[in-house]
Amino acid sequence: MESADFASEWLNYHHLRYFHAVARSGSVRRASEILHTSQPSICAQVKQLEAALGETLYRRSGRSLVLTDFGRLIYGYAEEIFALGRELLTITKHTPTARIQRLHVGVVDSFPKLLSLDILRPVFAQEPPVRVTCQEGKLDDLLGQLAAHRLDALLADEPPPSSAKVRTFTHPIGTSGITFCAAPHLAQNLSGRFPRNLHGARMLLPTANTALRRELEQWFRAVQVEPLVIGEFEDAALAKIVATEGIGITVVPTVVAAEAIERYGFVALGRTEECQTKLYLITAERRIEHPIVAVLAREAERVRKGGGRKPKPQPNSKAARHRSPSPR
Repeated sequence: MESADFASEWLNYHHLRYFHAVARSGSVRRASEILHTSQPSICAQVKQLEAALGETLYRRSGRSLVLTDFGRLIYGYAEEIFALGRELLTITKHTPTARIQRLHVGVVDSFPKLLSLDILRPVFAQEPPVRVTCQEGKLDDLLGQLAAHRLDALLADEPPPSSAKVRTFTHPIGTSGITFCAAPHLAQNLSGRFPRNLHGARMLLPTANTALRRELEQWFRAVQVEPLVIGEFEDAALAKIVATEGIGITVVPTVVAAEAIERYGFVALGRTEECQTKLYLITAERRIEHPIVAVLAREAERVRKGGGRKPKPQPNSKAARHRSPSPR
């Protein structure tokens, strides 16, 4: 016979299923249609779950129900619980002796996405396949999820701040200088040699709260260049997409500049080593036990030593490193 204390802490997964259905569908009415049960029954089940957990899961916003902060936390756990349930059924039906390996990795918004791909590529090549869940966000938010073991590792372009209350271990991947890139038709309208070709030019930069932006601002002052900043981006990939339209010049870590030029059709205007993108793999443990995080760490080390993928060489790329194209 189980103790009363254990019984009081038992989680009713039926209640959790009703809560999850409401959160996923966006309303009690739609959840009732999906679950083929009445709305009052669903409301009663969710109320019982709230009573068991001791916190409110929803709040009213006009005519809609929205998740509270606590509700969002529980929804995240519910997603993982039911995903594991589906995985359990799949495994028992097909390969009873195998278990799908999983990797939950966080990627800071400003981390170079092309470099993320290089680091993750060997993980996707694992056999049997690994199920990879990538989550983007701000460093502080991702550190909290790492501490709660909802993430296995983080890819970041800055180490955790000294004020962080989360115990983590930082593994440097390396550093990279910066290459200024633009769409060909924008590059053709620039004049002068680098870095003077940046003076007065329309620029798409990282947001002001990033270490790279601060270094760029110092470098602009040192070389007496004053660009026209027309866009600030937390997401480095979005900045590149906007730059493909010729809206402004973007900055790319030199370690992936050749690949960015190939993929996006950019022209390299010039580069500097005075501004550095610093790259880190962050884990919650000093000794990496997770086998797939160990693969990630080995690949990060390979990239750090200069073993990244080498894209096809670009025409005139050597000249583009030192000066902008002559205006027509």
